[in-house]
Amino acid sequence: MFLADCHTHSLCSPDSEAPMVEMARRGVELGLNTLCLTDHCDLMSIYGEPTPEYDWGTVLAQRRETLDAFGTRLDLPMGVELGSGFYYPEAAAKIIAQPGLDFIIGSAHNLSPQAGGRDFFLLDYSTVEDCYRALDDYFQSMLSLAAAGEFYDVVGHIIYPLRYMKGRYPTPPDIWRYRDQIHEILRRAVERGKGIEINTWKGQTLSAWRPVLKLYKDLGGEIITVGSDAHAPAPLALGIREAYQLMEDCGFRYVAVYHQRKPEMIKL
Repeated sequence: MFLADCHTHSLCSPDSEAPMVEMARRGVELGLNTLCLTDHCDLMSIYGEPTPEYDWGTVLAQRRETLDAFGTRLDLPMGVELGSGFYYPEAAAKIIAQPGLDFIIGSAHNLSPQAGGRDFFLLDYSTVEDCYRALDDYFQSMLSLAAAGEFYDVVGHIIYPLRYMKGRYPTPPDIWRYRDQIHEILRRAVERGKGIEINTWKGQTLSAWRPVLKLYKDLGGEIITVGSDAHAPAPLALGIREAYQLMEDCGFRYVAVYHQRKPEMIKL
């Protein structure tokens, strides 16, 4: 079975301490064919301040070491997870002009600047109403992201804020309250020839993707990458096989990997 983990992080992300070479070592141990390191490039800090610079130097140094060690045993496209790029298009365009960039995940990890810009990880979810206020803002941001086609290859973890709300309430927030927005996000991606990802969140998030995949399929979507969002070697590739099965159940026959910003469709 072809296995690819296309959403992972190393010490080039502020929330990871894992050297790229150790992520690749684990990828080889697991029998991965493709491992894409997509370190965070968020153009807003966790508190909402603009952060328009990105240190490609550290990424490239880690990448050289990793390619030297494992480049003949593992396909290692160069990726980035670009957060809030649609809010700062000039800075985003400069960052993604980096030669050799293969893959961009477009994400929104923060509230909009108008709502204070704080990272969803930091928000208070004491009540379901708090959750819906956050989700209202999130899906407006995601609509803007999907419209800005030059700043992503796949739309990142569409259901992202739910990971911080999971298990808190007897009746959890209903993501399908936002069906119209999700439909429009997916439609815009399909219209621009872009894809989506199934983010397994280290194998913890799978069933919630089924209705998203069915809607994407109905809209004519075909391009899907799969990623564990692992920030350390141990959870690498968790949920990848299960995500493939879910894709097959929903009528998809191919998973995508990216090289030179173009999808390659690999039979499941």
